[in-house]
Amino acid sequence: MISQANSAAIRTAYPTKTADAKTSVNAPKQETLSRTEQLKESINSGEYKVDLQAVSSKMADSLL
Repeated sequence: MISQANSAAIRTAYPTKTADAKTSVNAPKQETLSRTEQLKESINSGEYKVDLQAVSSKMADSLL
C-alpha cells in the first residue's frame, strides 16, 4: 500500500520558485548547484521523501 507523503518533507524537497527565479536567469549553473546541495542535505538527513504517487503513476504510464 502506498502511504501518504509528509507535506513538510515535500515542501523541503521541492521548494517553490519565487522572486529568486528572476535573479537566477543569468546564473542557471549556480541554481543547479544550489538545488543539488539541497537534495544532498535532504537525503543525508533523512528528510527527503519520494513522491510515491508520482513514481507509481509514471511506472504505470510506462507500462501502457
